Amino acid sequence: MANGVPPSTRRSFLAGAAGALAASALATGCRKHRDAITLGLYAALTGSMADFGTASRNGVTLAAEEINAAGGLLGKPLYIAIEDTRGDSAEAASAVTRLIHIEGAVGILGEVASSLSLAGGRICQRYRVPMVSPSSTNPAVTALGDCVFRVCFIDPFQGDVMARFARHTLNFSRVAIFKEQGSAYAVGLADAFRRAFTRLGGTIPTEQAYRSGDTHFSAQLGTILAQNPEGIFCPGYYTEAALIAREARGQGFRGRFMGGDGWSSPSLVQNDDNQLVGDFYSVGFAPDGATTEVARRFARNFQAKFHYAPNDLAALAYDATLAMAQAITRAGAAVPERIRAELARTRNLDGATGLISLNEHRDAVKSAVILEVHENSADYRTTVNP
Repeated sequence: MANGVPPSTRRSFLAGAAGALAASALATGCRKHRDAITLGLYAALTGSMADFGTASRNGVTLAAEEINAAGGLLGKPLYIAIEDTRGDSAEAASAVTRLIHIEGAVGILGEVASSLSLAGGRICQRYRVPMVSPSSTNPAVTALGDCVFRVCFIDPFQGDVMARFARHTLNFSRVAIFKEQGSAYAVGLADAFRRAFTRLGGTIPTEQAYRSGDTHFSAQLGTILAQNPEGIFCPGYYTEAALIAREARGQGFRGRFMGGDGWSSPSLVQNDDNQLVGDFYSVGFAPDGATTEVARRFARNFQAKFHYAPNDLAALAYDATLAMAQAITRAGAAVPERIRAELARTRNLDGATGLISLNEHRDAVKSAVILEVHENSADYRTTVNP
């Protein structure tokens, strides 16, 4: 996925006690931040999933600034070391290794894509350093072991939400599936949708697949459209979703597209030929659907700092940072094993995406939000509770 991407620049950000975040490129070699508590973020800041990484970095940055403005953690500032995965699984594993062994991170935040969280999570589990994924929804992520947590919902719930929406709200009886093969996220979400939709009496007339980076889909779409589906469920990422919709509309498809939180990116709707208007996807947060003071404050502060409205990935990254910070505070020491034990006890954390409690599988039981795509935005349609 990251072929042709220039080598990543290793970056670190120090959120100062006054709230200013000073950025500096790190030279190679070992550098410990003895005057701070270091957390590591690994995210795709370049490559095809850079929108995901940027949102995550901004959410973490805001949380770190607020934590430091309130006095830091255990009397020390919070330092966020950031590594670019370039959307590549091997690089994700290397990034986490560097964060632990070079930066001295006592906890890891990331990734978005489940395949990348699986790669990084294995490193965290091996070295017994706790990791909180903001937004990886495949159940296999936390199944890696007791050091891996998440603050988002999981695909069985997300797939069920979209299947019920398709069957009961849109009144669809025939929905085709067009998934990205090789993506743990897309394959898992497709499976969850299929099981739920057929259980509700719906039919999946065909299931097709594409590869990450594909730009032409005519053969698969020809097979799909020959079955006359009312809708197409397209689990995967924003990079291909817009291209698939454009090609399908060109072939005459007038039904509805549906997707999951992998569509969550400004790039999905802010283009000159948005063919997803009127279509739907599920996420974990929407600023125009915020109902709590914490959520409204987060949306307000994020907008003021970054000059655009936050999406669910930014909100979940913010919440992942809060979860890690609160675990450190309860642990009373920046010791990975003690932080891990306190993360497992997370209950009723009041975050931007709502109250967060982690179950025995280290997963958050969360509501889902369904967004409807408009000309230049994706706007709140409804909330679905577990």
